[in-house]
Amino acid sequence: MKKVLLIALAVVMVASLFVGCAKEALLAEVGMVTDAGTIDDKSFNQGTWEGVVEACEDFGYEPRYLKPGGTTDADYLTEITNLVDSGYKLIVCPGFKFEATIFTAQDKYPDVKFVLIDGTPHSADYSEFRQEDNVVSIFFAEEQSGFLAGVAAAVEKPDAEFGFIGGMEIPAVQKFNWGFQQGLRYANANLGANTTINAENVVYQGSFDDVAAGTALAAQMYDKGVDVIFAAAGGVGVGVITEAKNRVVAGEDVWVVGVDVDQYPDGVYEGNKSVILTSAMKSIGVAAYDMVKAYNEDTFPGGQTLIFDASNNGVQIPDDNPNLSNKAEKAYKDAFDGLVDGSITVSADQGDLIK
Repeated sequence: MKKVLLIALAVVMVASLFVGCAKEALLAEVGMVTDAGTIDDKSFNQGTWEGVVEACEDFGYEPRYLKPGGTTDADYLTEITNLVDSGYKLIVCPGFKFEATIFTAQDKYPDVKFVLIDGTPHSADYSEFRQEDNVVSIFFAEEQSGFLAGVAAAVEKPDAEFGFIGGMEIPAVQKFNWGFQQGLRYANANLGANTTINAENVVYQGSFDDVAAGTALAAQMYDKGVDVIFAAAGGVGVGVITEAKNRVVAGEDVWVVGVDVDQYPDGVYEGNKSVILTSAMKSIGVAAYDMVKAYNEDTFPGGQTLIFDASNNGVQIPDDNPNLSNKAEKAYKDAFDGLVDGSITVSADQGDLIK
């Protein structure tokens, strides 16, 4: 009897080993490749990665990300290839820099599904735009997100001088800027605000990872009398937040409007006090989560271009804004409802706006 039990135990242990191996192989399917940023950039990459991680936890995958050694299409394709060679079947690529890389990868790896955020596949020379059935492109109405944050910030700081620091001068960042300016104008015209934003205080730094440059630009603006800076700049924005925290600790009254995700925790300088007035958010984590979910359920919307805006809760400011008054919160909610029902429209073009 004892011998039989030992044999049975051995069989169970061996079976468990095989099941564990099979499970591990199954899990290694969802990956992400970053560009110049990192998954702890407090912004775009981090928000995307957090959505991937949450979905993987819910659906039983083991997420993995790779950061390329450079910023060329070849560098990006190398890391995509590394994931594919390791058995990954869904790869998330956040940012327009992946457009030409995905154009190549979609044909090279037809059995792999790709999520391209803020971009559409095209050839390196822009002569051909083509999206295959294994790619979904996701875009956001950044102009609406910027508008909503602008309305709330203007109502909260009705006499403030505002500034804008962007990363690279690309459509997504430009739309944040133009939407924010429209939000200030709307509050000035309809909600009793009297804000200003001058051309000299609208700047694109040129990258998303130069923290020191963000600190220097913020210092220049605050020295010129700017009260609130909207930073849509990834790691550059981290430098802006750092400069604001240092000044507030020294007794100055300056603020930052965050971007992409709720950056309130990143602006904390004492207890639970933060320099983040509010944040112009887009649901990048939700989008990433939804694509992993769709992959898991075999409903991946390959070949489609998805737009996230106010109508599907794709843009917003945080649910909790400790630095906003009830008046500012109401102004935001009314503006959000206006975007949804169409009574308020926000342009995605520059028009007569600054830059």
